[in-house]
Amino acid sequence: MADFAQRDPLLPAFWDERFARRFTPWDRGAAPQALREFVTAHAPMSTLIPGCGAARELVLLREACWNATAIDFSPAAVATARQLAGPHAQHVVEADFFAWQPAQPLQLVYEQAFLCAMPPAMWPRVAARWAELLPPGALLAGYFFFDDGVKGPPFGIARSALDALLQADFVCEADNAVSDSIAVFEGKERWMVWRRRQH
Repeated sequence: MADFAQRDPLLPAFWDERFARRFTPWDRGAAPQALREFVTAHAPMSTLIPGCGAARELVLLREACWNATAIDFSPAAVATARQLAGPHAQHVVEADFFAWQPAQPLQLVYEQAFLCAMPPAMWPRVAARWAELLPPGALLAGYFFFDDGVKGPPFGIARSALDALLQADFVCEADNAVSDSIAVFEGKERWMVWRRRQH
């Protein structure tokens, strides 16, 4: 196990250190299968990828003509993502998820190891921000990590706790097994689609 100076995942330096040392066990190395299928099945949407890390999904979305923006508060993550994004690099933005504002209304927030990167005390704030960013009818879709271990990141959530976190503002429309998980998430993640309630 690598010995890191930074232990607080709420600090950009925590993630900077891991990207600088190429310690990114959460990185699949490619856009995952369920997202590819989702993109194929839907018309392009205005999309935010928060906590994007290497932002491999951004290229998939932009090449499919989706208006996608990837954000991260770690300068090292942003530098990595811009390098990998090539012609789409300008759509990777160094920003704080809780302060960033979309240029136009969002239709989708893509969740990929963002919630589980946050300590559980932060989850209500994340869920509230999702609800704030997404207008009624818009979607929150992606991968949710279920585990009962207390150490993280990744911090796993119980299904009942996720329901409690989201059901006031979202309705779950899809909950599917994942066939191409990487080791850190193997057997513990689900592809889920939640729709913002019309209230």
